[in-house]
Amino acid sequence: MENELYDFTIIGGGPTGLFGAFYAGLRQMKTKIIDSLPQLGGQLSALYPEKHIYDVAGFRKVLAKDLVSELSEQALQNNPTVCLEEKCITLEHIDGEIVITTNKATHRTKTVLIAGGVGAFAPRRLELPGITELEGKGVHYFVTDTERFRGRRIVIVGGGDSAFDWSLALGEIAASCIQIHRSATFRAHEDTVSKVQDGGNVDIRTFHELRGVHGTDCLEAVTVVDTQSGEETQIVCDDVILTLGFLSNLGPIKEWGLALQKNQIVVNAHMETNLPGVFAAGDICTYDGKLKLIVTGVAEAATAANFAKTTIDPTAKAFPGHSSDMK
Repeated sequence: MENELYDFTIIGGGPTGLFGAFYAGLRQMKTKIIDSLPQLGGQLSALYPEKHIYDVAGFRKVLAKDLVSELSEQALQNNPTVCLEEKCITLEHIDGEIVITTNKATHRTKTVLIAGGVGAFAPRRLELPGITELEGKGVHYFVTDTERFRGRRIVIVGGGDSAFDWSLALGEIAASCIQIHRSATFRAHEDTVSKVQDGGNVDIRTFHELRGVHGTDCLEAVTVVDTQSGEETQIVCDDVILTLGFLSNLGPIKEWGLALQKNQIVVNAHMETNLPGVFAAGDICTYDGKLKLIVTGVAEAATAANFAKTTIDPTAKAFPGHSSDMK
């Protein structure tokens, strides 16, 4: 019910928020998840459900959509209320409660965990003549279905984790796969880089940049330039995948009175923000030594849930005991 008072309300339904909901359930807190997307899973569901993830505990590698499925099943076992396609607009402290207003409803809660990832996100687009007209017709900023690239000629642009992950996954099924990057320094996991370099399925060209796209009804070729020699080359291809990162925006969260640092919410060791009863975890928060990884995000969510329990009930201990001991 809209007017019910919850113990723990989570803003964000990605991996961090889902694990926070699971842990809140272990602590027998009445929990709610609010997310702006139409499905749980955050970026994993929205942007790359078929991307393999290699750095979460318990999995040698796991498809993002399968990880979301497991996290969702784990989170929902204690029946939290889930509110999808709701954008949080305001957060206020009123009469000892925290009141969250969305585009659809008003939510009352004792504590809050902000686990909104990078906030609202959009791919960083490349400014080239004709490229906008070819989006979805051979120009892609993310991959939701790997099979559509089977047997096709692909160019991947970028030197980060996404670029190498897609090279690793698509190099095995594509007719050809060329990866270009503007330097010889990569920002991806060393292990993934080595697998792509040693696999023999991908032609990696460093010191190359995309300079043009060509085609009318669909992509037919791209022009790349060797930034050291200035030589331009036209590559016939069916698809170009641009992994240039994302532009994020905290949106209304900026107006909630939270202490911010470089578009991130500042937290302490308990994952507490400067606002009473408000916690943050995952990519949206920052502290000294912060690493933006799924594994650290879920650990932060567990910390936040346990200390939220002590906020609600000062007689409770933050340490929950071991889950294997719980009945």
